[in-house]
Amino acid sequence: MASPEHPGSPGWKGPVTQCTARTQQEAPATGPDLLHPGPERHLDMHSGLSSNSSMTTRELQQYWQNEKCRWKHVKLLFEIASARIEERKVSKFVVYQIIVIQTGSFDNNKAVLERRYSDFAKLQKALLKTFREEIEDVEFPRKHLTGNFAEEMICERRRALQEYLGLLYAIRCVRRSREFLDFLTRPELREAFGCLRAGQYPRALELLLRVLPLQEKLTAHCPAAAVPALCAVLLCHRDLDRPAEAFAAGERALQRLQAREGHRYYAPLLDAMVRLAYTLGKDFVSLQERLEESQLRRPTPRGITLKELTVREYLH
Repeated sequence: MASPEHPGSPGWKGPVTQCTARTQQEAPATGPDLLHPGPERHLDMHSGLSSNSSMTTRELQQYWQNEKCRWKHVKLLFEIASARIEERKVSKFVVYQIIVIQTGSFDNNKAVLERRYSDFAKLQKALLKTFREEIEDVEFPRKHLTGNFAEEMICERRRALQEYLGLLYAIRCVRRSREFLDFLTRPELREAFGCLRAGQYPRALELLLRVLPLQEKLTAHCPAAAVPALCAVLLCHRDLDRPAEAFAAGERALQRLQAREGHRYYAPLLDAMVRLAYTLGKDFVSLQERLEESQLRRPTPRGITLKELTVREYLH
C-alpha cells in the first residue's frame, strides 16, 4: 500500500464527492430523522439492508436479533422537581424544572430542562391533532383565570404536569412521536444549532452534550435520529482543534448509520472521518474504501460537506 499523502497533494486519493440525493424513505432536510408509526416509516428504519442482501439466513437472523436488542425500549422517569416564578418587563410566568432519568440502572446522564405551562399547552394541542383517541383518558391540567401564582396552585400544577408527562410516555405511539420528542429536546437543539451556525462552538457543544443523552434515550427505536446532533458535536470539536473528540463523536454517528448507506449523512460523515483519521494517524484507508464503495453503488451528482448539511438542521 502506498504511503498516505496529505490531502490536496498529487498522491492524495481524496474523499470521493458526496451527494445530497435522498430516497423517499429519508426524513425531511430539517429536524431529526424521527419516525412516526406506520409501515412506510418502518421501512425507512431498514432501508439500508440492500447492502446486506448477500447475507445467509443465519446471518440475517443474527443481524435482526442484534438490531432488536439495540432498539430495546428505554424506560424513563419524569420528575418536576421545582418551579419558580419568572418576571419579565411585560410578562410573568412559572417555569417548571423537569428531570428525566433512566429507570432500572444508575443514570449518570440525567437530563434537566425547563419548560413553561404554555409549552405544555402547545404539546397538548399538537398531540390532540394526531393522537386524540390515544390520549382521551389523559387529563391535561387546565389554566385558571386567577391564582396561577399562588404557592398552593403552583405545587398542585407541578404534580399534575408530572403525572401528565408520565401518562404520555406510557403510550407507545406518543412517546415515539415527533411532537413529544420536540417538546423535550427541540428548544435546546435549536439553540445549539443556532450557536453552531454563528461559530459559537463552546456554547453549542455545551448545549449538545446536555441534550444529546436525552435524545438518544428517547429515540432508541430509531438510532439515526441522533445523527445530526452527533455530527454537530463532531464539527464543534473539530473547529475547536480537538480531532480525537471529533473522531469519537463521528464513530458514534457511524454506528447509528449501520446498514443505512442511503442516509443523507452517510457519505458526508465518512468524508469528514477520512480527514480526521488522516490527521490522527489512524486507518483512513478503510474509511476511504467504504466511501468509494458507497459512491459506486450510489453515484453522486454533486458534493456537500458535513458542515453544509448539518447547519441546515433546526432552522425553524
